[in-house]
Amino acid sequence: MYSKPKVMEHFSTAHTSFLVDFEFTNNITILTGDSGTGKSAVFSFMQEDMVEEPRLLCMNYLDINKDIASMIKEAEGKLIVIDNADLLLDNDLRKYIAFDEKNQYLIIGRNPNNLMATQENLFELASEKKGERTEFRLKRYL
Repeated sequence: MYSKPKVMEHFSTAHTSFLVDFEFTNNITILTGDSGTGKSAVFSFMQEDMVEEPRLLCMNYLDINKDIASMIKEAEGKLIVIDNADLLLDNDLRKYIAFDEKNQYLIIGRNPNNLMATQENLFELASEKKGERTEFRLKRYL
């Protein structure tokens, strides 16, 4: 399913020696890739920004005992960032997300099933060292 971003076309945050600079081209962005590439670090930087950015809603494995389905279904106008999505999202919730008209998603995980995703939705993390700073960007998943 391809649709333009509903909440944010761009997200950027600086954290110590890291810069996260994401351009979103879809309403559902699936960030996949090998372990150790910085995906969870990027999540933690975005989670810290949730305090200052009301459009962000972040959840990960620490939220496994919360009612994640209600949190997602009650949200409106949010970029919902889900790390460890393979653990947190069951098939029904994945189908809900695929058709959600109120929010935008950044889903970090390896299983795109039931999200109606195409190649246009799949990205991996690109990191580049520039002096003392490491910059993270989204790049199309091959």
